[in-house]
Amino acid sequence: MKTSLLLLLGLFSASAFAQSDDEKGIRAAITQLFDGMRKADTTLFKAVFAPTASLQSIAKNKEGVISVRSESIPNFVTSVGKQKPGALDERLSAYDVKIDAELAIAWTPYVFYFNGQKSHCGVNVFTLVKLNGSWKIQSIIDTRRREGCPDL
Repeated sequence: MKTSLLLLLGLFSASAFAQSDDEKGIRAAITQLFDGMRKADTTLFKAVFAPTASLQSIAKNKEGVISVRSESIPNFVTSVGKQKPGALDERLSAYDVKIDAELAIAWTPYVFYFNGQKSHCGVNVFTLVKLNGSWKIQSIIDTRRREGCPDL
């Protein structure tokens, strides 16, 4: 009985450790995305995306109408590459990561600064997949608002 309990605890500990390594890999992919954005380094930036990745934003227009806008990853990469280093600065206030095998989601509240000025804030929801041992961003959907944004 004691041996079974120790074996079970050992397996649980190994499983928890593997999840911890996965969470580190997920956070590293997201960090690389925003480091690449800040540096306007498209090579660093686009390396974190899965081949079929997508990007969407949920926003409210001046009339209060909610819409979901899609942007292609190649266009997103190009727009980042046109910026001066330091112009784009997205700051995350937290990470909530959930993992199941090769699938993960990360919920990350953020504040976005453009040329040092607070622009907007919201939440990113990343879907990531583990491809060839590396976490890649499969999709990003975010909210965007200009009111009630904290200082980060």
